[in-house]
Amino acid sequence: MRGTLFIVAAPSGAGKSSIVNACLARDPNICLSISFTSRAPRPGERHAEHYHFIAADEFKAMIAAGDFFEYAQVHGDWKGTAKQSVEPQLASGRDVLLEIDWQGAQQVKSQVPDAVSVFILPPSRAALEERMRKRGQDSEEVIARRMANAREEMSHHAEFDYLIVNEVFDTAVEEMCAIFTASRLRRTQQLRRHAGLLQALLADG
Repeated sequence: MRGTLFIVAAPSGAGKSSIVNACLARDPNICLSISFTSRAPRPGERHAEHYHFIAADEFKAMIAAGDFFEYAQVHGDWKGTAKQSVEPQLASGRDVLLEIDWQGAQQVKSQVPDAVSVFILPPSRAALEERMRKRGQDSEEVIARRMANAREEMSHHAEFDYLIVNEVFDTAVEEMCAIFTASRLRRTQQLRRHAGLLQALLADG
């Protein structure tokens, strides 16, 4: 039985990674696909754990070779999901979660229409900017650019199946986990998972 592909997107600073990490710690049935990026690591980030950090030229070579499931240029840097990070896991029956932006989500949904997509919103623009500043990792110029892009990113919310407002972190985590559970209980998934049971239940006599 093929696993489910989950897509989670959000504007920078909305708390996407924190929510995803909390959900992954609670749900052993889903794994995170580690993206490739051409940007430099931020403090505390480790290669092959947070991202696969590669040079821009190497990233472009992978694009030319058709190695990516999805990719986009974000804030001046390349970011994408390699096919080998996704397809083998899905084929083995494991659910896979992609942390990507709306551009990547569009590419994935065009190839995998039954992927389940979630968009995370901040409770306000002021809260979004405050969260960016609290990270202490970006310059004023970078923060200004990210805030300018946030409105455009959030305008794509209607392209997603679910919306979560990250106002109370624990509530947002509960809602994300509920989406995982509900998706696994869809009729199409349950028919594949319990084909033998249904046959027995509906048999004559």
